[in-house]
Amino acid sequence: MDRSRRWTLWLLRGKTPSLGRTTASRGCAWISLLSPPSSEGEQIRNKANMLCLWAPRNRKHRRSKLPDHNGQEQKMDPVAIERQNALSGANHGQSRLRLDQPAVTTIVRRGSRRRNKPSLKDKSLGGPEDGVAVEKAAHYDPSSSRNFSEIRAGEMAKIHLVAPGEPGSVEGAPQVPSSDFVPKCEISGKDALSALHRAGSRQCRQEIANIVCQHQAGHLIPQSLPQFCPQHVISSAIQHTYFADTDLSKVENPVRVVFMLVVHGRAVRQLKRLLKAIYHKDHFYYIHVDKRSNYMHREVLQMTELYPNVRATHWRMVTIWGGASLLKAYLHSMHDLLSMLDWKWDFFINLSATDFPTRTNNELVAFLSQNRDKNFLKSHGRENARFIKKQGLDRLFHECDNHMWRLGERTIPEGLEVSGGSDWFSLTHKFVEYVINSQDELVTGLKQFYTYALLPAESFFHTVLGNSHMCDTLVDNNLRVTNWNRKLGCKCQYKHIVDWCGCSPNDFKPSDLIRIQQLTRPTFFARKFESTVNQEAIEILDNHLYGQYPPGTVALKAYWENLFEQADGVSFLNDVALTAYSSFFRLGLRKQETTQSSSETCRFEPIGYPVSVHLYFYDDRFQGYLVRQEVQNVVTRSREMLEVWAVPQATLQLEHNLHEFERLKHLEVGTEWDPKERIFRNFGGVMGPLDEPVAVQKWARGPNLTATIVWIDPAHIVAASYDISIDVEAEFTQYKPPLQRPLRPGVWTVRVLRLWDRVAEAQFLVMPLAFKGREPLRTEDHGWVHAGPPGNVYLEQSFQQLAHVLKLPPSEPALQEVQKKTSLVGKPLEAWVDSSVEAFWVTGDICSDQTSSCPTIGLCTKTSWSSLSPDPKSELGPVKKDGRIR
Repeated sequence: MDRSRRWTLWLLRGKTPSLGRTTASRGCAWISLLSPPSSEGEQIRNKANMLCLWAPRNRKHRRSKLPDHNGQEQKMDPVAIERQNALSGANHGQSRLRLDQPAVTTIVRRGSRRRNKPSLKDKSLGGPEDGVAVEKAAHYDPSSSRNFSEIRAGEMAKIHLVAPGEPGSVEGAPQVPSSDFVPKCEISGKDALSALHRAGSRQCRQEIANIVCQHQAGHLIPQSLPQFCPQHVISSAIQHTYFADTDLSKVENPVRVVFMLVVHGRAVRQLKRLLKAIYHKDHFYYIHVDKRSNYMHREVLQMTELYPNVRATHWRMVTIWGGASLLKAYLHSMHDLLSMLDWKWDFFINLSATDFPTRTNNELVAFLSQNRDKNFLKSHGRENARFIKKQGLDRLFHECDNHMWRLGERTIPEGLEVSGGSDWFSLTHKFVEYVINSQDELVTGLKQFYTYALLPAESFFHTVLGNSHMCDTLVDNNLRVTNWNRKLGCKCQYKHIVDWCGCSPNDFKPSDLIRIQQLTRPTFFARKFESTVNQEAIEILDNHLYGQYPPGTVALKAYWENLFEQADGVSFLNDVALTAYSSFFRLGLRKQETTQSSSETCRFEPIGYPVSVHLYFYDDRFQGYLVRQEVQNVVTRSREMLEVWAVPQATLQLEHNLHEFERLKHLEVGTEWDPKERIFRNFGGVMGPLDEPVAVQKWARGPNLTATIVWIDPAHIVAASYDISIDVEAEFTQYKPPLQRPLRPGVWTVRVLRLWDRVAEAQFLVMPLAFKGREPLRTEDHGWVHAGPPGNVYLEQSFQQLAHVLKLPPSEPALQEVQKKTSLVGKPLEAWVDSSVEAFWVTGDICSDQTSSCPTIGLCTKTSWSSLSPDPKSELGPVKKDGRIR
């Protein structure tokens, strides 16, 4: 984690600055993105870093006709959807600056005022004075406590619920019902009250109340703990700055390692490649799969059947970033390993699926054998008081509802020297045994202390070791290199799951690998690697360690990642994804039928839902979706399994003679923007009426610029318009206008303008939904989702007066045309979906699992793009004579 600066929002009244040809004279609210101005002169200087937002007046109450998502990306209750979509309000209507560089200094909305008032307001609670904590106002789920019995009268202790707007409140968050949980004390701390307001389930609220009351009574955290290390070795731990002899033949009694792999997600092929790289018959591999990752768990169980020294935990936890659950998983795993008497190991090394070795197994074993009594942990390298503050160890946290809630302040036990830094370590069997089996006051007390700590795995083992009788075994090195880029990785990206700001390392790319070579300390692993971001870096390391694959080896540049498998159940898919994948497959069958019109045996009908869906990459470029589904031959009535490759089409248009706007290299619209890796995690850009698209521009270095960004919906309604200023150093600019939903389905356009002249234009598809709750849309009752926003206004102000400047066609005919489609169901709806999709996607090819009844369809196992084709680099084979499988 890295300290994040606190930003204070200051509202000032003034007039809009002159920006291009669209200077407005109306009053606006300035929101400063700088620290509090100390003088009037500093206020003026800071205006360049403020957002100017229109301040409409006399807005009337307006309610959005939006039920729940029913399978959309975020699952929320109707109250939450109502709040999230009341975007015409004073808060939701405001622009929020989201930039990778401090380059875009202003965003100015344009348009006339909209006379509407928000139905709900939602504000986030500010962090503490040190500026690292961030709280997010989560939406309350009223259905979460339906099945709990009412509390008897008189059982409820007094609880102070601060009013909206008071310090510590989350404005707009529902007040906790008096009969919802039973606090055993008077709760008044703002952090605890905020957590109680935001927690979604009754059980979580009860846990929070119990913990806060225990803490207030002084019964939760030990007041003092013993110090068994007389040397204060934490502050002076030795560092290995040399690399020992790596000749394994000279080592007597080589150590054996147990690798603890904590994995989640769906990147099974990358996990197999990691296992292939670190496997040796003399080591052991214990794998914990996140409770939410069922597909990964099924695949891991298959891996355990291949090798006797690979096992999976029979229990599973939800291990969230920064949560106490990760430490619990490590401790539980260590207990398991000590109970496995047939596994004789010397070192415990934890890894994730995004790690990869940087040295061979022989080098690792030789080094650890020469240091078999040392424990390798990396410390923070700064004075303790700062580390405690930055890490939040002086705050009380509790994990429930898959969230880490900040509940208040606490003190560090007396006599304890706290340390920490990295949650990646290499520990001796002796120390692991001490941590698990010891009942001394130090170990038991620290287990209690870290149960309610943020990021406990980054500090628990350091602190136990440094205060124990084994403190002289501590080496300040975790034997790995992490690809930190604080400028990109410290963007509070985990605030949706933890009441704190944290950092995450960047993925390695080939240009980053020089960092591994430049290190003087011994390192054996590196992180992070993601094959969906860059597989070439893994390939370089793999070849460096074990040599290149034989010439002619297939799929070395290809990568497949599963998105859906039939065993997940169709409920795993949201309605947008199910609509898109079904359409891709229908279009593939239609193309096959068209190209083979003379052959009756090449006509197929899809059966049911897709069986599997994969992302396909080649040479680190996204190539599209692969959809497998069962079909029935129209003539022979025989069934088979086909796979269709859907390929996206580029829509970007750049004008000529751009002059200074030659800086603009790319314009893209999508969802799930990752500001750390600066990519859309929704690789195919599949989105529906209830999604929240983001427009991203990529720039080369050049002169300062001001550009206007305009969003136009399928009915030629100008949905949004705003100005951005681009600094000389800017690389990316991005902004997500808070558009009122549902978005109108069809082809949307985003334009970049220079003085209202078009510089660039990109189109994107808002897909009509063919499913509601994973069931085909069969009733006109759901027509609202295709009708666009109420009043055809996407923000609190209308921008339609810009239609003439933009030279758009009249909107009335287009509105009448799209209105006819809102009630479509069945085959007409599918036809609308397919006609929309085929404007942005084409079918690359089609293949079959078996010999097809259509003679022109080849076998998937012999088709290079297919998810069923050979992938030697990620396939686990037999153990070779040297004990390895790579």
